[in-house]
Amino acid sequence: MDNSDDTKSVSASSESIGIQEKLALFLALIAGYIDATGLIKWKTYVSFMSGNTTQLGAALSTDKPGVIITSVTVIACFLSGIYTGTCLSLWKRIKNKALIFYIVSGILIFYTIADYFYTLNILSSIGIIGFSMGLMNTIVTSVGNQKVNTDFVTGTLNSLARNVAMLSMTDDKVAKVEYKSNAIHLLFLWVGFLSGAFIAPFLLDFLRNWTFILPALLLMICGLLISRINSKN
Repeated sequence: MDNSDDTKSVSASSESIGIQEKLALFLALIAGYIDATGLIKWKTYVSFMSGNTTQLGAALSTDKPGVIITSVTVIACFLSGIYTGTCLSLWKRIKNKALIFYIVSGILIFYTIADYFYTLNILSSIGIIGFSMGLMNTIVTSVGNQKVNTDFVTGTLNSLARNVAMLSMTDDKVAKVEYKSNAIHLLFLWVGFLSGAFIAPFLLDFLRNWTFILPALLLMICGLLISRINSKN
């Protein structure tokens, strides 16, 4: 392989990492928005399962059946979403990499319309939205060599602190570049989730029952852009 081939390979790799980073940030923003909306509307996290697990454990010891039922429902639906999304991503017959974008967008649109006409109960709402968040969490699972989760931030903050620690402790220049890059990606991811949660209360007051239409449209547009990029490549 000549130098031109090496240059093309590095360029393609950098471009791929750049796309992964932008997608991860975009999905984290949407996840923060939807999670904050779920917390405000239903007092339940729809993507932050650490919080729901804590609530479930406390409810089991204090005998609060309502909290137990909602926590178990959203956790089970979130796990089902991850299972389904992972199976779809591994299914070789599926050529369209943007399929999960369309599915999540479709679920959010379906939920919004159904809730507008029939006013769905809390269990149905958190089940549907929790499942869609599990699906969305399987779209981007890494940025370069760094594993990421776009739907919750505990793992993101843990990885961020670890990379900063390793950056400060190593003398290897190559390793320093990698740890610094990982730390920056993870910091942006956290800021993205935080930003989505920050804007949710304002848009919830404005959009009301149509609050999930915004992320649905954004996911649809992103899926179309990815399909166009893939077709060009």
